[in-house]
Amino acid sequence: MELEELRARLKPFCEARYPSPVEIQEVITMPGHAGFAYGFRVACAGQVDSWFIRLPPPGVNWVGTADVLRQVAVLNALDGTDVPHCSVKWSGDDEQWFGSPYFVVPWLEGDVMRLGAEDWGSNLSADQIHEFGRQAMSSLAAVHKVDISEVPYLGDPVPFADDVTRWDRFYAKAAEPERLKDVPTVRQRLLDTVPQNAPVGIFHGDFQTANLFASKDAQLLALIDWELTGVGATLNDVGWICTFSDEQAWVENTDRTMFLTPDTLIDLYQNAYGQEVQNINWYRALAAYKFAIISGLNLSLHRRGKREDEVWETTALSMKPLIDRALDLLATG
Repeated sequence: MELEELRARLKPFCEARYPSPVEIQEVITMPGHAGFAYGFRVACAGQVDSWFIRLPPPGVNWVGTADVLRQVAVLNALDGTDVPHCSVKWSGDDEQWFGSPYFVVPWLEGDVMRLGAEDWGSNLSADQIHEFGRQAMSSLAAVHKVDISEVPYLGDPVPFADDVTRWDRFYAKAAEPERLKDVPTVRQRLLDTVPQNAPVGIFHGDFQTANLFASKDAQLLALIDWELTGVGATLNDVGWICTFSDEQAWVENTDRTMFLTPDTLIDLYQNAYGQEVQNINWYRALAAYKFAIISGLNLSLHRRGKREDEVWETTALSMKPLIDRALDLLATG
């Protein structure tokens, strides 16, 4: 949606929710959301409120990750917990306002955790980073303990095997398939060793530092970007963040800056959850497997001009290391 069109739509929307005339200020496209998340400010009665609105991607069916009301279901369930998150102010599926479902939450001041050499997090001490990690993993454990009866909108749990086989169609479309030549072997080993009696609950789906929103003094303000949320294997979230912090999963001399080590992240999660996690290497292997395929798919989309993003040229260099790491983790159990 163009910003001027959104501004025009926001005015009657806000006038229906504020007690007096409003002025819509500073409507911007938010970073990292492919143009369907926006920030805006509302001036009313001498006060200015700042909001973030999420809409579905344009031109897609409002199902799965494009169903923004799935995020609403989880965020509402978290209102009764200590998990830092953005509480939903307004949401709905009445198309009169924006032509689609929507939700609005406060526009937070801060940034996601960034640890690159020139990023704000590079000035943090080791103790500050560890404390931020403790907050993050404690919050994740709390998410996983929310009763799934609180989120009936999310539907039935995703079968563990589906977490493996759902990537088949993306593997078939990946660029540079020679980097993924061992994908069939990893896929079969994952299916042969699916964990039994594993914990099931609400999962985030993309739990990594890019979705950990922090204050300037490195306090966790919110877990953000819940578009991949669902009910299923909760330890997938632990495996995911471990993979993004696993030096052995990435090509040497990468400019990727790691967070805490996988062992540290696992310990912090176990301490918060209150029990030892089982079969964690399976979830780490699955995460590496998934991201290798995702990288190949996005590299293909980039090169074909479907979704241009030069970063995938560099990220794709780790496709083989990711698959090799998955094999190693599955071998060690």
